[in-house]
Amino acid sequence: MPHKIGFVVVSSSGHEDGFSARELMIHAPTVSGWRSPRFCQFPQEIVLQMVERCRIRKLQLLAHQYMISSKIEFYISESLPEYFVPYQAERFRRLGYVSLCDNAKTGCKARELKSVYVDAVGQFLKLIFHQNHVNKYNIYNQVALVAINIIGDPADFNDENNVTSREKLIDHYLGHNAEDPALDGTYTGKPDYISPLDDLAFDMYQDPEVAQIIRKLDERKHDAVQKERYDYAKKLKQAIADLQKVGERLGRYEVEKRCAVEKEDYDLAKEKKQQMEQYRAKVYQQLELHNLMDAELMRRPFDLPLQPLVHPGSPRHQKPKPSLPQQEERLTEKRAMEPLLQEQPSSRSRSVPPQHAAVGQVLPSPDPRPKIDVEMLPYDERPLPAIRKQQGETHMEYELSDPDVSEAQKGGISGEPEPLTEKALREASSAIDVLGETLVAGAYSKTWSYREDALLALYKKLMEMPTGTPKEDLKNMLRASVFLIRRAVKDIVTSVFQASLKLLKMIITQYIPKHKLSKLETSHCVERTIPTLLTRTGDSSVRLRIIASNFIQEMALFKEVKSLQIIPTYLVQPLKANSSTHLAMSQIDLLARLLKDLGTEGSGFTTDNVMRFSVSALAHRVYEVRETAVRIILDMYKQHRAFILEYLPPDDNNTRKNILYKTIFEGFAKIDGKPTEAEIRAQKKAATEEVERQKKEEIKVLQGQLAALKEIQVEVQEKESDAMKPKNQDTQGRKADPPNAPETPDNHYLDHLCIFCGERNESFTEEGLDLHYWKHCLMLTRCDYCKQVVEIASLTEHLLTECDRKDGFGKCYRCSEAVLKEELPRHIKTKDCNPSKSDKLANRCPLCHENFSPGEEAWKAHLMGPAGCTMNLRKTHVLHKVQAPPPGKGSAMTRAGTSGLKAGSKIPTPKRGLSKSSSRTYTKR
Repeated sequence: MPHKIGFVVVSSSGHEDGFSARELMIHAPTVSGWRSPRFCQFPQEIVLQMVERCRIRKLQLLAHQYMISSKIEFYISESLPEYFVPYQAERFRRLGYVSLCDNAKTGCKARELKSVYVDAVGQFLKLIFHQNHVNKYNIYNQVALVAINIIGDPADFNDENNVTSREKLIDHYLGHNAEDPALDGTYTGKPDYISPLDDLAFDMYQDPEVAQIIRKLDERKHDAVQKERYDYAKKLKQAIADLQKVGERLGRYEVEKRCAVEKEDYDLAKEKKQQMEQYRAKVYQQLELHNLMDAELMRRPFDLPLQPLVHPGSPRHQKPKPSLPQQEERLTEKRAMEPLLQEQPSSRSRSVPPQHAAVGQVLPSPDPRPKIDVEMLPYDERPLPAIRKQQGETHMEYELSDPDVSEAQKGGISGEPEPLTEKALREASSAIDVLGETLVAGAYSKTWSYREDALLALYKKLMEMPTGTPKEDLKNMLRASVFLIRRAVKDIVTSVFQASLKLLKMIITQYIPKHKLSKLETSHCVERTIPTLLTRTGDSSVRLRIIASNFIQEMALFKEVKSLQIIPTYLVQPLKANSSTHLAMSQIDLLARLLKDLGTEGSGFTTDNVMRFSVSALAHRVYEVRETAVRIILDMYKQHRAFILEYLPPDDNNTRKNILYKTIFEGFAKIDGKPTEAEIRAQKKAATEEVERQKKEEIKVLQGQLAALKEIQVEVQEKESDAMKPKNQDTQGRKADPPNAPETPDNHYLDHLCIFCGERNESFTEEGLDLHYWKHCLMLTRCDYCKQVVEIASLTEHLLTECDRKDGFGKCYRCSEAVLKEELPRHIKTKDCNPSKSDKLANRCPLCHENFSPGEEAWKAHLMGPAGCTMNLRKTHVLHKVQAPPPGKGSAMTRAGTSGLKAGSKIPTPKRGLSKSSSRTYTKR
């Protein structure tokens, strides 16, 4: 018959400190199991060696709740692993794999027990763990295994088939059915039967000492069945069933004790230890009274020999069993039908998980019953007062109750709490008048279970209040309940704290609507409890903080509470400088969550109170608080836009030195679809590079134009010299002069010429050009703010980037022109400006604000032509100016002037101002 196989860990690819693979060799409620190293490489590997060569029938894996491998492969071998014997990797044979659930449905709070049925022979088992499932708890990408169980039988169990066939043949003639529940686990004829005591769930939720006792009793039961001592077997079966529940209870106590030690709550750990010792001693006493406990059973698990391959159902089990003494047989027959464990009357019936399974039975003592001091027992194990009174306190029925089961379902509070002190009597006098001293004493008790029971009893009492009760009595009951809730909300025990929240929720959502009480009572409940609840959001316990925050959010969304707008008012109170870090983080996180759920319309949240709170939180010392405040401000800006800017400083360079405000304003720009400061810098850099490239191209074009002008000038000089040469001049001299004539204009061609408008004038000396640039050039203008002479084409860029007052200007996104910042909001709001077009489609005049055809020549036509810009004040003077040809050089000068202007009109106007294209800066003289 398959049974549990012992094994040792041969090797593993690695482990985290404190979580070695050798932990897998131990099965107990408190084991931690194996964990892979943090950020490890996959796959991970563990090799197990069974105590001898076996035929494996079943493998059981208990996975971690969140460090879960996506797939686990199984390999088996009959010899050492490949890294112990090189070049023999084929020794391992692949059995297959299992996939594990990602545990998302349970929120990573439950462990998966995976059972795999196989049929393979070997002595070495290799497990390969693949990539982990990703979740928010597994931050280091680890995989883990809490426990592994191997079930099988020895490989040289040769007579198994003969035994099986013989037993089946006998059962066939006797008419027995292998599935008969009466035979239960004693039926040895089934070759594949696996005892529940070998299951992994049994060891993982049982106290190890009790589990060993259960196995010994199970061996005795099988022996009794073989000897046809059925009354004794029945008694053992009942004892085993009850001891399983006892073991689960002790295992749970051990886990609670371990948790208390980890939290450094040594008072609770000591209480749990004493509770376990008293409980264990009491159970063993009952076993001794029924002659079921001897020295062999009383040995600790570490005193018992480990015989994993020797099983009572196997022919290899050669150890003879000592026969029971005659006295034991007589006692057994005498009490044949007497139940070992009597059931405790209970009105509840519910199923619970194995780790929280309750034992609803008690251990009686045969007559004479020993007298037991009830006050020395833990509260959870004291009998009901009514039962104790009936028995005259001469018999103790040891109650095994589940602490998680609601006391309200039991029908009342068991035990008596300590009496109230004088201070408590004065403080709770009003509640005592309404609820009674017993219930209030329980709520004030120093024992947490009394306090929890009092709240659950009050819950049941309020739920059972009839609808016809006078309003005054209902109100008094409510106010007394709120008084006890306020006290329980401050409790450090999680179960008491949760019970108080459960009671408060019931009062608000059921008690008040059921009895049609006014909103004033709802307001009283919320206002009396919310300050304390907010304080608990700063608790040092993460679990309590989360429970309190989630309940406040849930309560704010109750339809009865939502209309009162009370909770948002508390959340927008400014953070205190001396408040704890957790409290500040919880408050602003709650505000952010409720703001999304409730909004700012009729919820208690307004633009004003939320923004004032958020701006003040920007100066908090905790980074997480400041970060959440920035997120709230950005969310508010999405809804209210311009109104949010009133609560923030102006967006300038000084403000942007603060990284938080820089982040906020850049967030605003993204919400508005505008480029951020970094994007603007990149655009400016690209524009500067483009201007430099165009400037080089313009210089190249100008050089070509200059060469063409030189050729034209040479031609004009030759014609003039031919027309005016004297008849008496020597022929050789006449032939030598023309080549030297063009040299003078070649060296001084740019003299007397305006490079912007192309006008040439003899008065254009250095001072004359300055005067022309300052007053008359149609392509230039003076900046009204810095008095610098700039090109009209680049006036907007000058105001935004070069002017001494550039910080006072902003760019309109519609018309792309420079506007004073104080006038920019009104300018944008009125929408009177003419929208601009792309530079490739049109030029934009900053004087008349009109779009015209693109290109450099178009600027001259617009600014200098009669039908061009109407706002260029210099053009009026030029249009009325009549230039007469100089005397003596009529046709030649006219031709030269015409040629010069024509040639000048072909020279592209530079895009930059005079300060960029010339070494002189033209300022007012």
